Amino acid sequence: MIYSLHGILTEKEPNLAVIECAGVGYACRTTNTTLSALGEIGNDVRVYTHMSVREDAVELFGFADKNELNCFQMLITVSGVGPKAALSILSDLTPNKFALLVASGDSAALTKVKGIGKKSAERIVLDLKDKLLKANSLLQETPVQTVSAGADNFSEALAALAVLGYRQEEVMPVLAGLDDTLSAEELIRLTLRQMGKRSR
Repeated sequence: MIYSLHGILTEKEPNLAVIECAGVGYACRTTNTTLSALGEIGNDVRVYTHMSVREDAVELFGFADKNELNCFQMLITVSGVGPKAALSILSDLTPNKFALLVASGDSAALTKVKGIGKKSAERIVLDLKDKLLKANSLLQETPVQTVSAGADNFSEALAALAVLGYRQEEVMPVLAGLDDTLSAEELIRLTLRQMGKRSR
């Protein structure tokens, strides 16, 4: 299996980058986000890859960072979501934004992506919500502080916020001051609003 490619960017097309390594050009299907990150033709670049092997084709997918690769690999495990749809989603949404939408159960926002219908969006949220929360390394390393009867909602909100890059010590003071009967989605929304005010 090809884990990553490091070489010269020789071609760029919509959803495609060609990277030459030791005289061999590797065509990688990719996202608009990665194409932008790779920059100009002639740049020395690195992408993390996923290889898809089917009876009729072998395709290589490349991503500028591991978070995008991880999101892609999770997306294609969802029934009815193929590589093309996964690339479309990650072309419109950063990994952090995608993680927040899934963690907060916002399937409606996913339907704004071209080619993603209501049923597919709901299936993505249903299938990936727990996976995203379990994949959160911060929660695996740091015990989650529980808060009264709403502990599950607080844990879920904390997980989503950590996916976005917020540390537990940053968000816990805000979460602790919120109503523990609120849903995880409301807790996330209110915390982000408060964190935004603090950063001004």
